[in-house]
Amino acid sequence: MNSNRHIGSAFDEFLQEEGLYADVAAHAIKRVLAWQIEQAMQAQGLTKVAMAKRMKTSRAQLDRLLDPANDKVQLDTMQRAAAAVGRKLLLELA
Repeated sequence: MNSNRHIGSAFDEFLQEEGLYADVAAHAIKRVLAWQIEQAMQAQGLTKVAMAKRMKTSRAQLDRLLDPANDKVQLDTMQRAAAAVGRKLLLELA
């Protein structure tokens, strides 16, 4: 008999049981958003300096936004970044 209670369960269920789901989900969302912004910048040939200027913010602030390990970014900053590359930030409760 297997003593691992998680075998056969979904990874999401495991994270919820361990109390980690919200943190992991927030971190994953931030990583994806940072990647999408970076991809849009590259597609438009935007440097970080030009992007920061479009966002009316500092290069340091943009670096924090694009840092996949930093999940402490404000919603208005994400909205300005999306607008700066001609995109919209869409949020949804599921």
